[in-house]
Amino acid sequence: MTAPDFWDEQEKAQELISEMQRLNAVIKPVGELSTGAGDMEVLIEFAEMEDDESSSEEELRTTVEALQKQLEAIELQSSMKNPEDSGNAYLTIQAGEGGTDSADFCEMLMRMYLRWFENNKFKAEVIDQSEGEEAGLRNVTLHVKGAYAFGYLKGETGNHRLVRISPFDSAGRRHTSFCAVDVIPDLGDVEVIEINWEKDVREDTYRAGGAGGQHVNKTDSAVRLTHLETGVVSQCQNERSQHKNRASARKMLQAKLFQIEQEKQSAATAARRGEKSKIGFGGQTIRHYVLQPQQYVKDDRMELKLNNPFEILDGDLDELIEAYLRWSIAK
Repeated sequence: MTAPDFWDEQEKAQELISEMQRLNAVIKPVGELSTGAGDMEVLIEFAEMEDDESSSEEELRTTVEALQKQLEAIELQSSMKNPEDSGNAYLTIQAGEGGTDSADFCEMLMRMYLRWFENNKFKAEVIDQSEGEEAGLRNVTLHVKGAYAFGYLKGETGNHRLVRISPFDSAGRRHTSFCAVDVIPDLGDVEVIEINWEKDVREDTYRAGGAGGQHVNKTDSAVRLTHLETGVVSQCQNERSQHKNRASARKMLQAKLFQIEQEKQSAATAARRGEKSKIGFGGQTIRHYVLQPQQYVKDDRMELKLNNPFEILDGDLDELIEAYLRWSIAK
């Protein structure tokens, strides 16, 4: 990185930096844990030598608690053994049954994840979105960048259900709305699935919509790709260049097809991810956000119930994400 020509090829430089960050995500915590263990030994010696042990014991207790949290974080990270776990991810949220409320719920979930990304130093970019007719979003796709982004987020895949007094109902009645969340790994430029782009995929171009779309781009730069055999669709519209949108859409399509193949090979994993075929009543829901009459969030997979739904919708997802990872290890 200190070479004078390091930034001559921007893409390769970014790839190298990303690789360094992934390695540091493993090495740095282990180094900190090792240093902390040495500090703890010194504190134990001080506590044994001093007549008044209260101050040393308190410092030792604080150190042990901090090391325990670090150790738990390393254990979780070490459980993400698949190669794709350590890389970036694509996260898609799609509104289901519930009309305007589901579109609003889609936007609420996007805000929730963006807050969590910010708190955990992940970078996220909106690469495709469709506005709701009255409010909210019908769907949105985020490209999430950071060490172990896919590993931490993969448990979010499935149907999410919101119960609340609808702000769009003048009678103030309680409504139920649904959204589907899907997380797929960013496999980079590696073609793990062989695709004949000429014969196997239909490409459609259209004008990007929404703020930042038609306001800045008057050409059909957005790209939608449909894999003819499976019906899997990927699309991108955030770039002004059709070429860049096509490249991003191809990467997403590769990742989606790869994920399908992985799930075919592991029925148990597919079941844990939750059934997403029906985004509404009758479909299998992984998580419930209940705001009225009670207030709680429940994850059906781990039978975990938390009584802070507003904090969770504001990005406090750590307990849910960690609980899923520990549950998946036990399974």
